[in-house]
Amino acid sequence: MPYSRDMSGGGERRRKRGVEQRGKVAVDRSAFPYRMKDLCERAGLSRQVVHFYIQQGLLPEGQKTGRNMAFYSEQHLKRLSLIRQLQEERFLPLRAIRAMLGESEERFTPKQRELITEIRQRLGPTLGTERLPDTVGADELLEETGVRGSDLERMVELGILATSKQGGRTVLARDDTFIVELWSQLKEAGFTEELGFQVDDLLLYSKAMSKLFVGEAQLLSDRLTGRLPPKEAAAMVERVLPIINTFLVHYHTAQVRNFLAMHR
Repeated sequence: MPYSRDMSGGGERRRKRGVEQRGKVAVDRSAFPYRMKDLCERAGLSRQVVHFYIQQGLLPEGQKTGRNMAFYSEQHLKRLSLIRQLQEERFLPLRAIRAMLGESEERFTPKQRELITEIRQRLGPTLGTERLPDTVGADELLEETGVRGSDLERMVELGILATSKQGGRTVLARDDTFIVELWSQLKEAGFTEELGFQVDDLLLYSKAMSKLFVGEAQLLSDRLTGRLPPKEAAAMVERVLPIINTFLVHYHTAQVRNFLAMHR
């Protein structure tokens, strides 16, 4: 009798293990050589950070062989390296990185990406994309503007700007300091927490501008790609940028004027 119970239990356990093994998906280890541990070690990131990137759509999921097992390719490692570079060297927020990676893979054809490369080469020196950005210490900026550290942290959480650690201190790109400075000016103008205004309100403008730019980039690439040589098209984009910026400023003012005229 004991023998029978032992055989029954052992057989059941073996059957369960057999089902799990049969349920596993075969994976080409030459194409997906890295376990999560290997990927983290090579990327210099923690498991939690890698999982966060996957959840946020920044990194594709690995090749799963079971519920809790997956393998990763060299492309995953390159993507992690790119994300870190864009974060730490270019100070791009994760939201901007996700949009950029999605657009480069899904929105633009190879010919359109060729045009974008030509535009980057032409506008890079002016916009500062061909060099590492100058940085400003966060503590110094906060002291200068009177903005609280919690407000800056919230801007980072929302993806409005990005910070990085350099030499043991928190820094941000000098090109992004205008966001903190203008937030300080808004508070000085009376838009305070006591009246319900908070950093999250900046998302109204951040999201609107991001959506506008995505549509703008798609429009220009659709209209110019294949119709003009890339260098000529890039020169047109360079000429039109200040025109569009001026249009946005005046059009926003016009919207305010028209709104008030309708509510006499």
